[in-house]
Amino acid sequence: MAATSLSKLAETLIGSEIVKLGGIIKEKISKGEHIYNYTIGDFDSTQFPIPCELKDAIKNAYDDGFTTYPVADGEADLRKAVGDFIQKKEGLNYAANEILIGAGGRPLIYALYRAIVDKGDKVIYPVPSWNNNHYTHFTEGEHILIEATKENNFMPTAAQIRPHINGASLLALCSPLNPTGTAFTKEDLEEICDLVIEENASRAEGAKKLYLMYDQMYWTLTFGNTVHYNPVTLRPAMKEYTIFVDGISKAFAATGVRVGWSMGPAEVIAKMKAINSHVGAWAPMAEQKAVAKFLAQEKVVTDYFVHFKSEVEYRLRNIYEGFITLKKEGFAVDAIVPQAAIYLTVQINLVGKKVNGKSLEKQTDVTAYILDEAKLAMVPFNCFGAEDDSTWYRISVGCVKKEEINEMLNKLRNALEKLTD
Repeated sequence: MAATSLSKLAETLIGSEIVKLGGIIKEKISKGEHIYNYTIGDFDSTQFPIPCELKDAIKNAYDDGFTTYPVADGEADLRKAVGDFIQKKEGLNYAANEILIGAGGRPLIYALYRAIVDKGDKVIYPVPSWNNNHYTHFTEGEHILIEATKENNFMPTAAQIRPHINGASLLALCSPLNPTGTAFTKEDLEEICDLVIEENASRAEGAKKLYLMYDQMYWTLTFGNTVHYNPVTLRPAMKEYTIFVDGISKAFAATGVRVGWSMGPAEVIAKMKAINSHVGAWAPMAEQKAVAKFLAQEKVVTDYFVHFKSEVEYRLRNIYEGFITLKKEGFAVDAIVPQAAIYLTVQINLVGKKVNGKSLEKQTDVTAYILDEAKLAMVPFNCFGAEDDSTWYRISVGCVKKEEINEMLNKLRNALEKLTD
C-alpha cells in the first residue's frame, strides 16, 4: 500500500541534526560507554542550577493558584519587569506594547519569521548559525547564506551582506553567536546597521521594510574584554527595524522554565502576538509571575551572574587552553578564543589521516572517530548550515563537569596519537 503523501513542508523539512546526533550518543551511553557529551546547548542542573530565588518564586506561584491561561502578549507585570531589566542593563527603552512574552525564544522566532517573510522573500543569514535554515524553509523564503570565516571569528560582515541586501525582507543575526561563542565588534555591527538604514531609506514609500532579527539570548554571558553591543543603542534609527529575541533560558540556566521575550516595533509585535496566540506557545502563567518577581531583585540577579559566569568561563578557557596545547604539540586541531555564551569553537582537521591502515576519508569519518575513540561528542558546523566538509565544531560547556576536563583532553590526545599520515 502506497504511503500517504503529506504536506510539502512535512515531506521536505529536515529534522534537527543535533537531535539526531543526540540519539547516537544516547545509544552509546545505554550500552555502558562513558561519553563526554558536549553537544546540547543546555545545562546539567547539578552543575548549573537555576537561581534558588527563581525556583522558590515558581513554587510559590503555583501554590498561589497561578495555573490559568496568561494574556496573549504576556502578563503585564512581567512585561514591565522585562522593560525595567533591559533599561537598567542595556539602556533600551521599550513600552509594554513593544514587548511580547513567549515560551522561550523558539516560538518568538517562528512568529517573527511568519510575520515578516512571504514565500520567495529573501532572508539573509550567516552560516554557521542556529536554525535560520529551518525557519526560512518554514516560510518558503529564499535562502541567502553568508559564509562567515575564522578570520572574522565566524561573524558576518557588512561587506558580505551588501551584495544581497537589495529587496531582502529579513536579516537574521545573533550575537553572541550560537554556535561559535563569538560576538560582533562595535565597528562591524555599526556598519551592518548603517547598511540596513541605508537600504530602508532607498525603498519607496509603502514598500516592505527590511527588518533585522537580533537574537541576543546569550548577551549576559560575555567574558574577558568582550562587550555586547546591540543595534538600537549604536544606531537609534534601528529601533524602527529591529526585533530582539531574548529571555531567561541561557542567562539563568533556565532552559526548561520557558520564558522568553521579543522587543520591537509595536506593529510587528502585535502581528507576532496574533500568530503566537493561534500556536498557543505562551510561557506558563506561574513561571511568568515568578520571573517578574525575580527580575526585580537587582542584587540577586547580579550576584547570580558573577558566580554563573565564572563557572562557565572556567570550562571554556580550560578546554580552549587544552586544544591550544595540543595544537602546539603538532596535532591538527585549533580553537577560537572564547568570548561569550556557553560555546567554544574548535577545529579538528584529520581528513586523510589513517588509523589501523584505514583512512579517514570524510569529515563524518573524523566526527565518528573522535566519538568512538576519544568518547568526545561535539556538533559539527554542518549542522548549523556550513558545508559538509567543514572542519569546525561547537563544544557546549553547560553539561561539562570540571573534574572531567583533563580526562577528556587526555583521551583526545591518545586518539590523535594513534593516527598516521
